Amino acid sequence: MDEHALDGNVLAGQLQQHLGRDMTSARGRCGHCASTLAVADLVVYSRAPSPVGRCRRCGNVLLVVTEFGDTVRVHWNRFALA
Repeated sequence: MDEHALDGNVLAGQLQQHLGRDMTSARGRCGHCASTLAVADLVVYSRAPSPVGRCRRCGNVLLVVTEFGDTVRVHWNRFALA
């Protein structure tokens, strides 16, 4: 990870708000390289306009979290939760 990358735990509060439960230990499969990893294992870049979670193995974007006021939206991009 580079100096600006964080792990998926940084998304815990936003995912809890959006889905109503802790998602950091939830496991999913990358639709790009087929790796299985927990949300906490994602490489997250939070300096963009919205946090972006990338696969630790292949680097492809798996989710994007956006906030509009009090509303949190999560765009799942080829990351299927198990």
